[in-house]
Amino acid sequence: MTSDPRLARLLGGADLRWLVDRVRRRAEHGQPPGGAVTLTGATPAQRDAVDRLLGRRTRPGATVSVRLEDVDEVLRSSGVHPGGLVSAVVALAGPLRDLAAVASARETAWRAAFAPVDGAVERRPELRPWRDALHTTGSVRRLAGDPTDAAELLAACAAVLAALPPEPETMGRFAERVLGSAHALDDGRPLTGLVFGAARALGGTGDGEGAAWRREVWASVGLLRDELSTTVLALGLPGDHRSATGRMLGALADSGEPAVLTLRQLTRDPPALPGIMMSVCENPVVVAQAADRLGPGASPLVCVSGHPGAAAMLLLRLAVRSGAQLRYHGDFDWGGLRIGNVLFGRLPVTPWRFDAVAYRAALTTGPGRPITGTPVEASWDPQLKEAMRATGQAVEEERVVDILVDDLGRS
Repeated sequence: MTSDPRLARLLGGADLRWLVDRVRRRAEHGQPPGGAVTLTGATPAQRDAVDRLLGRRTRPGATVSVRLEDVDEVLRSSGVHPGGLVSAVVALAGPLRDLAAVASARETAWRAAFAPVDGAVERRPELRPWRDALHTTGSVRRLAGDPTDAAELLAACAAVLAALPPEPETMGRFAERVLGSAHALDDGRPLTGLVFGAARALGGTGDGEGAAWRREVWASVGLLRDELSTTVLALGLPGDHRSATGRMLGALADSGEPAVLTLRQLTRDPPALPGIMMSVCENPVVVAQAADRLGPGASPLVCVSGHPGAAAMLLLRLAVRSGAQLRYHGDFDWGGLRIGNVLFGRLPVTPWRFDAVAYRAALTTGPGRPITGTPVEASWDPQLKEAMRATGQAVEEERVVDILVDDLGRS
């Protein structure tokens, strides 16, 4: 770029380009133009160019070291460029960039890109650990690459979180409605991965793997991969004569057989449920035992089969709307308490032999298995966690299934 032929001859040759680039990088990073720079694997031409510049005897070897103060002195004392080394580099290669300012502006742009999800966290504080993980792991930076693309990605993520349906909705229909494409939340897309992490935080779904677990994570926030693979197990639901689902329930209740309801039946042809007491359990063994012992005499029972999926939650919400009262029993382990927290947090549920008193009573019949995992508070009974920690024993529903079935018969 310089119009000075002497400077071009002295420092502007191709064999000294590496030296000019080193000085330029240092200056752009705010480092002083002093000290030594070294080039390993230097060609003979590069070694000769350095030796000619500094007026020194040619040195053997493939490594060349240059004191920048020496180059600066040559430029000044020779009169080729009295302004010194940094000024000469600017004359040769153009103006320096303020890399500190560039980095600062880039960080400002990254912070602005996160503004939509920061707003989502203000509305839903349970998203905070998810948002913090996005920052600490750098996952968004890896996915998007630059702040502009990240801003678009995170704005779409925030739009999805703000529009999560109050009632279950199929994924394709939701994506088309909110994002303009039924495939916008297909597997493998960056947006899908971000929303999935947020869904885990919102739904409180524990760790897992596999397609069934992923469906449950999506279903926990009302998004359904399909309407047929998500089901709920029930026994003794009286049903009605106005819907096909209701007639099916009535026939099974009359015969004392359990019913498996799909999400499709509950969304497209829901039964009319009376305002009754409805018991809810965690494990199918309770349903099986109640069917065997009580048959048609079993009072209404719903099984969430672990973490409650979309079909189970929808059935329980339908029951609450009809005036039903819900009571819940689960495993006395940390996973069981997490499931309980989900149900007690989302529905008007009362404990069904699922508190510290019932836990201690269950242990009188014999020791449980050793309890493992991270302790969990029980939102409905603060004493339950401490009782379980004190004994270190887990009690599963199988231990107390006879007592639960007796309750179902008396009801």
